[in-house]
Amino acid sequence: MEEYKYLTEHVTMWNVAVERQIQVKGKDATKFVDYVITRRAELCKVEKCKYVILCNSAGGILNDPILLRPYENEWWFSLADSDIGMYLQGVNHDGRWDCEINEIDVAPVQIQGPKAPALMKDVFGERITEMKYYDMIHAEVDGWKCVISASGFSTELGYEIYLMDATQNAEKMWNTMLEAGKKHNLKVIAPGHHRRIEAGLLSYGQDIDIEVNPFECGQGWQVDLTKEAFIGKEKLGEIKKQGVTHKLAGLRMGGDPITWYQSDFYHVFDKGELVGYVTSAWFSPTQESNIALAMLPVDLASTGTQLEVALPKLYSSAPTVPATVEKTPFKQPASEGTGLRSTGSKL
Repeated sequence: MEEYKYLTEHVTMWNVAVERQIQVKGKDATKFVDYVITRRAELCKVEKCKYVILCNSAGGILNDPILLRPYENEWWFSLADSDIGMYLQGVNHDGRWDCEINEIDVAPVQIQGPKAPALMKDVFGERITEMKYYDMIHAEVDGWKCVISASGFSTELGYEIYLMDATQNAEKMWNTMLEAGKKHNLKVIAPGHHRRIEAGLLSYGQDIDIEVNPFECGQGWQVDLTKEAFIGKEKLGEIKKQGVTHKLAGLRMGGDPITWYQSDFYHVFDKGELVGYVTSAWFSPTQESNIALAMLPVDLASTGTQLEVALPKLYSSAPTVPATVEKTPFKQPASEGTGLRSTGSKL
């Protein structure tokens, strides 16, 4: 919970090298990328990035990366932890698309918090302050090169630094940021799940996975069924037409403050009947309450619905605590904008 203070009041640095970069490069790179994501690749112009999803043929979500386009015929999938690189190579096993697919030696860190623009300006110059959300630039400092995107997993003001030749340059970049960050009260923390839950941001493997389709988790807006072809299109069209039985929703819950990661799903009850499960939960200082994301039947996912959640004994001595369905995001993003004002509220 101390990390929440640094993230929301100062500036933080996160080692997120687990976000492996899968490069798709070549004459047909754009056509290939368009085939494996559910929205149109061409919406992402050169030196821009977008949040995208990849689905399998059954409509299940395989990953929800940030997609970067550093050059005309080159794309990077910045992944939630998974082996999408091997999957993409398998999709193009017969060389149908003229492109190469490789994991590259690029490792990201996130710089997140209200003082992030000032810190980044000190290191990379004035143009940092001119970046809008999902803008991307190339930069070089003291011999190490990187790509910088205006994005992050917090909805505080923030950036991601994608360090090239990371196995050689990691310490140079890391120490440069630590030194420059001293006057901004920079702290090294882990990714701030308490803040991303407030923002309604989804965590792959926790809130969504291959068993969840986009229409169940507020990502239906990403499914462009007017595209000629993409993996999962037929099944996703059926799901949209039929509607879903369950969806993710926000919950405000009772109990003592939840101050650590949940080790399992928390059961959700309606009048004593097990009806759903909490995927992510934490105590929100701004809401002065425990908040959560939960998979619920559609008829119980409306704002204001009263439910109950079974918390571990660490947080409640009672069998269940009261919970109310609420609209997400629980806390609005920074005024400079992160896109979550519209997308986060669609849970």
